[in-house]
Amino acid sequence: MTPPVKMLVIYVDETDLWGAGPLYEALVRRIRQMGLAGATAQAGMMGFGSHGKVHHRRLFGVSDDKPVVITVVDSEPKIRAALPELRGMVREGLVVLLDAEVVEQAENEPPQ
Repeated sequence: MTPPVKMLVIYVDETDLWGAGPLYEALVRRIRQMGLAGATAQAGMMGFGSHGKVHHRRLFGVSDDKPVVITVVDSEPKIRAALPELRGMVREGLVVLLDAEVVEQAENEPPQ
């Protein structure tokens, strides 16, 4: 049995910037620096948010504003400590904190 965990989900657009680079990259790098267990950024195929604009791939799979979802799973205290800074980085987007349960955590063993 594992202790209770939280899942932080951050929704942004691929075109959102932090400084000169993509916001999603800055978020993942900052999450790593903060010592959280891990983060995954995934590009969405299609979606819409509070503005009602549909984001999707266009001709030849190219899009200028695909949705991106960053997911983090860790203990509640660690995620809550990181939240103020991460929320400050997301100017437009959605930040959601969910209860989660780790069912399996497989770790790779180094090759011998």
